[in-house]
Parts: sequence; C-alpha cells; structure tokens
Amino acid sequence: MIPRSLSGETAQDAEPNIAVNPENPQQMVATAFTRDPFNGPMAPVFVSADGGLTWSLRSIVPGGPGTRDISVGFGTRGGSLYAGILNFSNTNLNVLRTSNPFAPTPMTKLVDRPDEDQPWVSAATVAGGPGAGQDRVFVGHNDFNAQPRTASVESSPNARTAPAPAGFTPKRLERRQTVGQDGPPVRTAVHPDGTVYAAFHRWSQVVASTTTFTDALMDIVVVRDDNWAQGNPGFSALNDLGDTQPGVRVAIDRFVHFTASVGPLGQERIGADLAVAVDPASSTNVWIAWCDRVGGSAGTDWTLHVRRSTDRGQTWSGDLRTAVNAKNPALAVNSDGTVGLLFQQLVGTGSAARWVTQLELTNNAWQGAPTSMMLHTALFSDPPRIGLPFLGDYIRLVTVDRDFYGVFSGSNHPDPANFPLGVTYQRNANWASHTLLNTDNASPVRTSIDPMFVRYSPE
Repeated sequence: MIPRSLSGETAQDAEPNIAVNPENPQQMVATAFTRDPFNGPMAPVFVSADGGLTWSLRSIVPGGPGTRDISVGFGTRGGSLYAGILNFSNTNLNVLRTSNPFAPTPMTKLVDRPDEDQPWVSAATVAGGPGAGQDRVFVGHNDFNAQPRTASVESSPNARTAPAPAGFTPKRLERRQTVGQDGPPVRTAVHPDGTVYAAFHRWSQVVASTTTFTDALMDIVVVRDDNWAQGNPGFSALNDLGDTQPGVRVAIDRFVHFTASVGPLGQERIGADLAVAVDPASSTNVWIAWCDRVGGSAGTDWTLHVRRSTDRGQTWSGDLRTAVNAKNPALAVNSDGTVGLLFQQLVGTGSAARWVTQLELTNNAWQGAPTSMMLHTALFSDPPRIGLPFLGDYIRLVTVDRDFYGVFSGSNHPDPANFPLGVTYQRNANWASHTLLNTDNASPVRTSIDPMFVRYSPE
C-alpha cells in the first residue's frame, strides 16, 4: 500500500486497520503506524477510491506527524468516517470524524482524554424507525481513568453532525474485580438490528511480573447490548451462568504472557490478541477469537482459539479452530454466513522460522476443511525490528455483502516466493534481484514493514 512517491521510506508501518464504505465499496480508508512524508502537523491515512487497486496518503489526522494506535470505521450510510486514535503528540485518546476522508480537510476532534489505550472503532447507521439515519459509533478502549475496571466502550447515539463531543460517553464493560486493570484489547461488533457485542480480557490474577513481562490469568469476556448501547450503564444483556455477573466468560483463567517491551515470538511481542464478529444475517450468531499460552508458565506456545455462540452470546462452543504460535486473529462474517479468519503464524524453528499470513474461509464452522489461502510468508528476521510493535498487536478483516477486505503488515522483501497468490507493489522494486528501489527507481532501499491490502470475492 506504500505509494510509489514514498518508495524510499523504511518505516515499521505496523498495526494496520481498514474501513470500507458500505454505500460505495470502491472507497476505502486504511491506517498503520505511518508518518506524514513532509513531517507536517497532521498524520496520514491511506485512501483508495478504486477498490484497493491504488492507494495514496491524506494527512488529515490531528496531532501528527505520525500515528500511534488508530482504527477507523464508516457509517453504513452517508459516507462519514470515524477514527479512534492515540494522539501522536500527547498520547491522548481522540475520537475523530470527517464527512469526506478523501478531502484534505482535517478531521474534527470529538473526544480528547488522557490515559487511554488501543481504541477500536465500529459504526452503523440506523436503517429505519426511531433514529433512522443516525450514525451509531462505538469505540472500544482500555480506560485507565476507570481503574481497576478499565475495559470500556465510548459510544455516541448520533455522531454524524452534532458538535463535539457529539454525544460520546464512556460505558464501563467490566463489572468484576481485576488485578488493577483489564488487558489492552476491547473489541466491538455491531449488528444492523441494534445489537452490539463487545469482548475484552479480564485480568484476574498476576502470576509473575518484571520490567519486561507480566504473567497473568485472564478471562475472555463477552457483553451485549440490545438497543444500540443507549441505556445506562448499558451492555447488561448477558449474565454469566457461573457467577451471575454481567458478561459471559467464554474462557476462564487462561494464562497470558504479556510482553510489552520484548519480542518472544518471531521478534514480536504477545499478549493482546482478540477479535469478535457478528453474522450480518442474524445477530444470534457471534464469533470470537483470542490467543493464550496453553502451556502456562512453563509453556512456550502462543495459541489461537476460535469459538462461536448461536444464542446471542449466552453459551459458547468449544474450540472450533486452533493454531499454535499464532497471533493477530481478525474475524468477519459475510452476507452468506461465511466466516473469514485472517491471522499471522510463526512457522518453523530457528533461523528458518517464517511469519505466514493466512486467510481461511468456512461455511461449516471448520467441520470440514476450510478454504485456506497463504497470502504472505517471510523470514521472521527480515527486516530486523526497530522497537515494538514489529508486525503489530492487531490486523483487521471486514465484509461488505459477500466480499472480504483485510489488511495486515509484513516484510516488504520483494521476492515472488513470499507471495504465493501474487502481489502488486505500488512502490518501486526489482523483483528479479529482490531489491526495493528508491523514487529514482535505481538506488537500493532496505527491507522494512509495510501495510498490505487483500480482497476476496466469492465470485
């Protein structure tokens, strides 16, 4: 996705995110840890107006020149784009809005608050009845202003036109005791009927802690609201059958080896993997994915798990899919009910280990072999990391009708063998010599981490 005009860049463009305009799927906005090429006062987003064939930058995010955690979402109708970001200049949580992300006009700041982490945006437009035409926006975030119950969702019942703060208020998801905070990821999934799901890591016990890692026990918790999260406190529709508290514990006392400043898995840190998705055809069907260390404190694995509920999140299946040494699960369900799982897995051992990014599609909950596509593979050591995150703590997969749209980050080493299904680079590269080239299309450029876009259409 790096444009040709930036062929000389060598940044670690990790943690990508994407939004597709449901009214016009040719229009897309994506994000990553990317700096404004002119070091200006606004940070950039990637935009495409041709269905992802070409991408360019629009520096419209306040607090530049770079981006920290950032995610984006379009309303279902009207074309407004919403973003949640940790402001590059002061790390405050900002919730942003623009009616036209393709214009050079800066996004409007709706929320500005310190001590937050990892905002995650979902949005939907009310189709009919009361509130028809209103954009309902939900930003999952880990709010340290609410310690020890930090898992929260910032929500607005009508975000499109109202002046700041446009009705945004925090909803506290966590109702149980924690060790002082919940885990970083808080993920949301919205159904057109007004059902809103959210999932988070409840940290229940610290097993060990140093300056480089925290070993903890966590519960994977899902909450639900049946009316666009407009009630107070909201997200109270699910009670756990075990302790009767709000929020169903999908898994209990899972071991997490949280590594904020070291990279124990192929140069990457671990500990904050989570995804949730709802079937657009029926809000009764919801899916969740997370990662944990099955071997506990003595283990070395980092295992991905996928489960589903067919009764609106009250009860859950056992593991339908697992993958060892995997991270960054992203889930989405298309209009046919096909489930997509996009994830990254460290395959092999020693110096030959490789990061492999895969897209799997199933219409029978992995009861038969899924459609599996290897999108990208690269040596874990190329390029050498520059700080953390390396690939990032998340990637994203979304759907419009039957089509799947995803983003992930990985090594941009230009070797056809790294892209089994083929690839198109915008930036200059010599594929015969496996060399990246600068804007002069001659001078070599070192390998780095780039955001990459994929679309899958059943046709």
